[in-house]
Amino acid sequence: METIDERLTAMLESFLFIAGDEGLTLSQIASLLQVETDVATHITEGLRVNYEERSDSGITLRLYGGHYRLVTKAEFADDILRMLENPSRSSITQASMEVLAIIAYKQPVTRVEIDDLRGVKSDGPIQTLVAKGFIMEKGRMEASGRPILYGTTDLFLDRFGLESIDMLPPLAEGDEETFGDTDLFMTKFQEAFEISEEGGSSD
Repeated sequence: METIDERLTAMLESFLFIAGDEGLTLSQIASLLQVETDVATHITEGLRVNYEERSDSGITLRLYGGHYRLVTKAEFADDILRMLENPSRSSITQASMEVLAIIAYKQPVTRVEIDDLRGVKSDGPIQTLVAKGFIMEKGRMEASGRPILYGTTDLFLDRFGLESIDMLPPLAEGDEETFGDTDLFMTKFQEAFEISEEGGSSD
């Protein structure tokens, strides 16, 4: 029979997965689990130890800047780098393209701001773009919860054939404020991507 601790641990793992790069503070964990802080500490530490002791898990739990986050284990760093440096090109989904376009034009921008502009959650595309090396953390916003700010990388410029972010195709007047209806916005951005793909770039 499942114990209370096991259920709370499973809940915490789910919450941390959904939180993604934002992570969760101990007070947030306690609130989400609806338990006292000392119980939240016990559950969180138990999950961390479980990850560390498991040889069949490639992720673990770390505390960064007061936020608990699920991260990959350091022992797999070289393998992950090899994956990211794989020269084979993989397609970018429409959702990831939309998120990448928003970040490129609005950076630095938070996940919540991206979600608001798209009208849907963007955790998956953001994680994909981070894994591909197209975006990275650019610090944290000085606001409640100190949300992560995202921006594009040098690899993004290289893959899209841009010398600088200033070379992005300009938006029509007023489009900066209407990202929810982005036909021209996305068309111009994808044109930049297609030009990069036709011209090629060194890997």
